[in-house]
Amino acid sequence: MGQRLTGKVAVVTGAGRGIGRGIALLLAQEGAAVVVNDIGGSVDGSGQSASPAEDVVATITAAGGRAVANGDSVADYTAAQRLIDTAVKEFGRIDILVNNAGILRDRMIFNLSEEDFDAVIAVHLKGTFNCTRHAAVHMRQQKWGRIISMSSTSGLYGNAGQANYGAAKDGIAGLTRVVSRDLGKYGVTANAIAPAAATRMLATIPDAARRLRPGRPATPPGDLPPLRMDPDDVAPFAVYLATEAAGDINGQTFLVRGGVISLLNYPAPVRTITKHGRWTPEEIAALFPSTFGMDLVNPAPTRD
Repeated sequence: MGQRLTGKVAVVTGAGRGIGRGIALLLAQEGAAVVVNDIGGSVDGSGQSASPAEDVVATITAAGGRAVANGDSVADYTAAQRLIDTAVKEFGRIDILVNNAGILRDRMIFNLSEEDFDAVIAVHLKGTFNCTRHAAVHMRQQKWGRIISMSSTSGLYGNAGQANYGAAKDGIAGLTRVVSRDLGKYGVTANAIAPAAATRMLATIPDAARRLRPGRPATPPGDLPPLRMDPDDVAPFAVYLATEAAGDINGQTFLVRGGVISLLNYPAPVRTITKHGRWTPEEIAALFPSTFGMDLVNPAPTRD
C-alpha cells in the first residue's frame, strides 16, 4: 500500500462500520491521520455506543497509524463543529472530509411520519451540510481540501419506500455540485459517490420492498466480472478522490459497486419543443406522445 496521504488529516463520519470503516482504514493505510466519527447507534439512529469508533481506531493504531475516535452527532450543527475541531486540535489541520454517516427509516409515502422524514434528512443531508460548512472554513484558508459525500441511487433514480432517504441523497448530490463551485477556486474539491454494498442498512430492507425496486441502469455489460457487494470495495475510489492526483475532479457523482465505477452525467435536456409565445395545453397534448412521451416508461404503472 502506498503513502499518498502522508501528512494529511481526514474526518470520516459513520466510520464505525460498513463503508465508512473501510474508507477510514484505507485512508490510514495511505498515511492520513483519521478522526473516526460514529455515534454507534442502530440503523434507525437510536441508541449510542463508543465501541464501533474505538474498535476502528484500535485497528488503525495497531497497524502503526494515527487515529482518534469521536462520538458527536453530525445532525447537530454545534456537534459537527466539535468534530471538525477535533481534527484540528489532535492533528493540526483538516484536509479530507468523508460525509458517510446515515440512518434508515423506510416507509411508503402514505405511512411516512414527519418524525421519520426529519430524522433521516437531519443525519444525511443536514449532517453533510454541517460538516462541510465547518470544514470548508479551514480548507479555504489553507487552499487545499477534499470533500467526498455519499449520495445514493435511491435518490438519483428513486426507490419505493424511501422518500426521506432518497430526498436526502439526491439533495447531497445537488449540494455537492454547489459546494464544488463555491470552493473550487481555493483548491478544494467536492465530489459524491453513490455506493452499492451489502451493509447492515441494506439488510434491514424487507423482501417485499426489494421486489418493488427495479434494476439500475448502471448494470455492467456481460463481459465484466459479476457485481460484488462488499462495503470495502467503495474505499479505493473514495481514497483516490482524496489524493493530489484527483485535484481536477470536482462536482461529479460516481456510482461504485464492487469492481464497477461509473461516472454519472449531469442532468441535461433530453428533448425540447419550442414555439414563439406560450404553449396551450391542447398543443402540448397533441405533441407530447410523439416527442417527449414516445418512449417514456412509467416506473410504477397502475395495477388492477
